Amino acid sequence: MANSTEPNNPEIPSQLARSPLYELSLQLKGRMVPFAGWEMAVQYAGISSEHQAVRQQAGMFDISHMGKFCLRGKQVIEKFQPLVPSDLSRLQPGQAQYTVLLNDKGCILDDIIFYSQEPDAITGEERAAIIVNAATRIADKAWIAAHLDLSELTFTDISENQVLIAIQGPEAVNYLQPFVEDNLAPIKAFGHLETKLLGQPSFIARTGYTGEDGFEIMMDIETGKQVWQKFLNAGVVPCGLGARDTLRLEAAMALYGQDIDDKITPLEAGLGWVVHLDSKGDFIGREVLEQQKATGVSQRLIGLEMQGRHIARHGYPIIVAGEKVGEVTSGTLSPTLNRAVALAVVPAKLGKIGQQLEVEIRGKNYPATVVKKPFYRSPNRPN
Repeated sequence: MANSTEPNNPEIPSQLARSPLYELSLQLKGRMVPFAGWEMAVQYAGISSEHQAVRQQAGMFDISHMGKFCLRGKQVIEKFQPLVPSDLSRLQPGQAQYTVLLNDKGCILDDIIFYSQEPDAITGEERAAIIVNAATRIADKAWIAAHLDLSELTFTDISENQVLIAIQGPEAVNYLQPFVEDNLAPIKAFGHLETKLLGQPSFIARTGYTGEDGFEIMMDIETGKQVWQKFLNAGVVPCGLGARDTLRLEAAMALYGQDIDDKITPLEAGLGWVVHLDSKGDFIGREVLEQQKATGVSQRLIGLEMQGRHIARHGYPIIVAGEKVGEVTSGTLSPTLNRAVALAVVPAKLGKIGQQLEVEIRGKNYPATVVKKPFYRSPNRPN
């Protein structure tokens, strides 16, 4: 996480993009930092209190920086299948799949969510929405356009004219429901629908990046500003990047560019559950993943628990017998567990649960144990 700076700090480059909710964040005295080419709030009242609000009640995040694509036309899912290792044909309209874009080496270009939508009521065209990471949006857009059969398809980037707000926590559904035309209760995890929110068209998905129950809402800019204010008035706690990071790390959710990137495959990253070799045909990177499945991986993204409260940060070396064998990708002091936890990439043979390792922190080595992921599993997640 970048160092926090005060709002309007001249050290923040002026070319950074700003969310349509930027001014509302400033009014709440959000501490703004550069992130993925955007100027965003790292915290409002404080990371710990924001984290606990999401775990215990509800918090809201401005995630408008995320990339938002739309696909429509004939055979949308069939044509997108070769770009990902997941079998999207299993999706019904109203269902979504977390998956990854891969390069020819089977390594991860980005992690995305693919939402299968109801066909257009008038034209009958198939439709899908895709949410991608902010830092990779331009590259993803070019990659998809280059590798997708766009005959009879329309591929649109709607990132700049839509607001995306996440409301997360065990009480999220109760805060959101009064403003929504349809009943949210039947929506399962990774389910979604198009409905009216404050009387305006919106896209609501039961997805998130915190390990809690919650929703991600996409709507036009003016409606987004109203929703943010309505949530604020109702008592939903505004949360920044800091709490989003500690929450997702407790749930062992990977951060692209930090825990996963174009040098690690989904099998190495512990994302084997998105790789459906048996149920789908050819896709980019398949040959590499087949080989890894047969012979095993050489490296692995593992969970670590520090002995004591020493925090293993991104880039810290992992040490075995005095030699560097890997490095920490993410680490924090878990506010929920009150223990220092981390993700790290190490040789596969060192990734077994219970394995003892050391982390070098400012020139000294401190003991750590390989533990099962996630570090925390919320009892509030829907099925």
